[in-house]
Amino acid sequence: QVQLVESGGGLVQAGGSLRLSCAASGSIVSIDFMGWYRQAPGKQRETVATITSSDTRTYADSVKARFTISRDSGKKSVYLQMNNLKPEDTAVYYCNARGRTTLLAQFNSWGQGTQVTVSS
Repeated sequence: QVQLVESGGGLVQAGGSLRLSCAASGSIVSIDFMGWYRQAPGKQRETVATITSSDTRTYADSVKARFTISRDSGKKSVYLQMNNLKPEDTAVYYCNARGRTTLLAQFNSWGQGTQVTVSS
């Protein structure tokens, strides 16, 4: 099994910064895709940022120019640097990773979530 552990959430004032981290562990042969998603109360989960094994990145329009996704393949980790945070960024942030545990078996795993709260 593959487990993801997130860290770095917290309470910050508007305009502040936070850096989220997510580390994958388990019998991982390769990670092809990692991403950050968020879910605010009463809303659906939405994609925040994604990164592939070839470092192709995507961002939600609402976070472009403020958030940066990066990865460390050696540490099987993905990061989300969040700058100029806004109250509307308040949500539980989830990490997702997809890849292979063997040549024939794929995984698609989620972390437990980390709370980000931005006060105005």
